[in-house]
Amino acid sequence: MSQQTASNSEEKSSWVIWLAALVVVAALVLYYTLADQSLVIRLAVLFGGIAAAVLIVAISPDGRRFIAYSKDSWYEVKKVVWPTRKETNQMTLVVFGFVLVMSLFLWIADKLIEWLVFSVFLGWK
Repeated sequence: MSQQTASNSEEKSSWVIWLAALVVVAALVLYYTLADQSLVIRLAVLFGGIAAAVLIVAISPDGRRFIAYSKDSWYEVKKVVWPTRKETNQMTLVVFGFVLVMSLFLWIADKLIEWLVFSVFLGWK
């Protein structure tokens, strides 16, 4: 029974998305059909169609879940404690310093391995 309900809700969701897509396509067709009208009217038709499609999707169950998720995400972003400019600059310098030290270490390790392989083991140099 629950699988049938899930399938039914998926069908409703897909019809809502198709309806919204149809509204957007109709708005685009009207935009180009009204070529002899002023740009303001054409843009109003286009943006009105897009707004209607967004509204259709927003009132669907999936759209409401997405809006709730977006609100929760925005609430969580507000709770984040962002670093100050001084802390950001200090951490940037730490990262650059670490990269410099690591690059020197890897260069020295590479040259040491190169010397060991070519000079000591193979005797090429």
